[in-house]
Amino acid sequence: MLEILPLPVLTDNYIYLIHDPVSQDTAAVDPAEAPPVLKALADRGWKLTSIWNTHHHWDHVGGNLDLQQRTGCQVIAPLADRHRIPGIDRGVAEGDIVTLGAHRAQVLYTPGHTLGHVVYHFADERLLFCGDTLFVMGCGRLFEGSADQLWHSLQRLKALPADTRFYCTHEYTQKNGRFALTVEPDNQALVAKMRRVVELRALNLPTVPSTIGEELATNPFFREDSPSLQNTIGLKDARPVEIFTEVRRLKDGF
Repeated sequence: MLEILPLPVLTDNYIYLIHDPVSQDTAAVDPAEAPPVLKALADRGWKLTSIWNTHHHWDHVGGNLDLQQRTGCQVIAPLADRHRIPGIDRGVAEGDIVTLGAHRAQVLYTPGHTLGHVVYHFADERLLFCGDTLFVMGCGRLFEGSADQLWHSLQRLKALPADTRFYCTHEYTQKNGRFALTVEPDNQALVAKMRRVVELRALNLPTVPSTIGEELATNPFFREDSPSLQNTIGLKDARPVEIFTEVRRLKDGF
C-alpha cells in the first residue's frame, strides 16, 4: 500500500508525499516550497526520488530546484510546460506512465485551469492526484484554457470509478460548499457533507481526500444534469457545457 502524507503549506495549499514502503521511493506532488518536504522526509527517514508537477503555477513548483539540489530527485512535469517549470528532467503527456516502485500512474491531460495541466491516476490503487483541475465540491478557475476544455477534462475524471480517492492541492472545500448550496440548496447529500466539512475545519483538519462518488452527489461542476441546479440558474434543459460554463461564471463572482 502506498503511504500518502499531506503537508499543509502557504495559506491553503497541500503538498503530497507518496511513499512506497517496498521500494522506499518517495514522490512529492506539487511542492510549493522545500522546507516542509525536507522536514517530513527527515522525520520519517524517507528519501525523495521524484517530484510530480501538475502545472506551472508558482505555488506548485516553487520548491522544485531546492529539492532537486538537496536530494538529487527527478522532476517530472507536463511536457507542454517545459519552458516554464524549473528543473524539469522528464516531460510527460497524455498516456505516459510514471512509476513509484511497482506502482504505476497514468498521466491524463486535463487542460482548462492551465493549458498544460496534467493529473496522475493510479488505476489499480484507485488514487488520483489532480492538482487544480478538480477540487472537493469545486474545480479550477479558467486562467488559460476555455470552459469547454475544462468541462471535457472534468468529464474524464467524472467517469473514473466512484471509489477513486482524489487529492487536490488546495483547501477550498468550505467556500466551495457554501457556493454549491446557493445553486442546489435542496441537495441533502450536499447539506450533510457541508456539516462534516464545518466540523473538520473547526478542528483544522483537512477535507481531502474526497471520492469521485462523493463529488457526483455534491459537486455542482459534476451535476449539470440536476434539474434542481438547472432551475436555480435558469438553464433548464440547456446543453451540459452551457450549464457548466454558467456555474463557473457564478462561482467566479461568489
